Parts: sequence; structure tokens; C-alpha cells
Amino acid sequence: MSQLVTGLDHIVLVVPEIDSGAAVYESLLGRPPVWRAEAEGGAATAIFKVANTSLELMAPAGDGPVADRLREIIEAEGPGLKTLAFGTADIETAHHKLTRRGMEPHEVIPGESTNTLDGTARSWKRFRCADDQTGGVKTFLVQPETPLPSQNDPEGAVVSLDHIVIDTPNPDRALGLYGARLGLDLALDRNAPQWKTRFLFFRTGGLTFEVIHRLGETHDPAGPDRIWGLTWEVADLAAAHARLTEAGFNVSELRQGRKPGSSVFTVRDGTMGVPTLFIAHEPK
Repeated sequence: MSQLVTGLDHIVLVVPEIDSGAAVYESLLGRPPVWRAEAEGGAATAIFKVANTSLELMAPAGDGPVADRLREIIEAEGPGLKTLAFGTADIETAHHKLTRRGMEPHEVIPGESTNTLDGTARSWKRFRCADDQTGGVKTFLVQPETPLPSQNDPEGAVVSLDHIVIDTPNPDRALGLYGARLGLDLALDRNAPQWKTRFLFFRTGGLTFEVIHRLGETHDPAGPDRIWGLTWEVADLAAAHARLTEAGFNVSELRQGRKPGSSVFTVRDGTMGVPTLFIAHEPK
């Protein structure tokens, strides 16, 4: 039986201006974007590809309804992670299944883009699920018809996304959404009183969705989830730490991670509103 979701195709990070945002993330990730484009409606994008997903920066560019909406979001919420786009191998079957599962998906629509870096084109099909069925997080399913360009890993660059953190006021709703409805593999459900947090770990496409619920706080169970932060994996943590220090990022000291055999450091600011951690794992 094929999986409905094959992985996390990409995450959208809304930034005020595309050139400066792309420059920040090229320095942060240690790799250039593989795709730059301007979309209809006044949006400019830059896509950074790693082994198991992509990060799409999106910014208003000129006039148009999309540009206006992006400016409204930035003014109201600031820059930050706004959208999840899950990959699927069969968009029509996914649409049918999620309709049956009450996700109220919008219609399937085609998309296309031309890379301003080299003039190549790519296309895809996608649909959006109803926000009130996804904990308020903009959620799409996408079937790429053309892959992003491949890219060698520059020395010291981020190689993959280790995990993405979602903050939820309602862990039972998150269990239903990511586990039962989207079909991600639930790997952990545990209370950790030492960190005052309940952790739900879901696996998909070689990365972990870490859904956290903060214990001991007052929550509105009908309130929205939010995409909270990203943890990027590198092969050599000390080299990445030195690279970011030289690039002027405010980074913490290296320390032992919560997962046995891992080491981490925090990028304290300068990430366009995204709490950011770097991690390396000891070879097994």
C-alpha cells in the first residue's frame, strides 16, 4: 500500500525582501539557492534544497494580490515560517482520501515556474487543505512533475533537515491530523516533566516532525498550531560553528544534544524570525 504522504516537499519562509533574505540563508545554510523565480501576483521566491526537503523563501515583489497579502502577513506577524507542503506521488488519490477524512481540500491546480538562474522550467500539481482542519497552519499537498536541480554539498554546508518543530495547544488534535489523517508515522508520544513538555514525534521522508505541547500552561484547545523552528543537520558541527561565527551569526557554544550521540548549537538571531538549531550525530 503506497503512502499518502511521501515526505515534506518544502516549507515556506516569508521574508520582507527576497535578495537580502536569500543572502542570509545562503550564509546560514552554506549553499546557494537552486531556484529563483517571480510568481504571478507579485511574489519572488528563492529555493534552497537539502537531502530530504527544501526551504522556499517568499517575498513581496512589486504590485499584485499576492504581494499585498504577503505585506499584510509581514506587518501583522513579522517574517517567519508560514506554510507546510507535503509531497505525494498521486495527487488525485491524496485529494480523494483527504476529502473522505474531512480535510476539506480545495481543488487540484497546476503550477509552473521558470528559474531566473538558468532559464529552466518546472511544473507541479497541488491543493490546499482547509486551515480550520490543519490547526491553522497553511498546509498543501504537492506532486512535483519536474524535480528541482541537483546540487553537490559544499564543504561545511547543511546536508538535511533533522527536524521541524510544531507548537500545539491541542496534542490530541495534532495526533489526529498528522497521524490518522495525513498518515505520518507516530514514533513517540511522551511527557517530559524535566522540560515541562509533551513530545509527539512523527517520521516522514527522512525527517522528524516534533510536535510539542507545553505542560503547566493554560491553553485554548481551539487555538492555532504554529510552525516554531528548524534543526539543520551538518556532518561536522565544529566546522559549521566556525563558518557561522566567521559569517557574523550570533551562535551559542557547542553542547550535547538531548538525543544520545548528538551535539548541537543554537543560532540566536539573524534567521528571519526562525528559532534555529544545528545538529550533528555521531556515526553509528
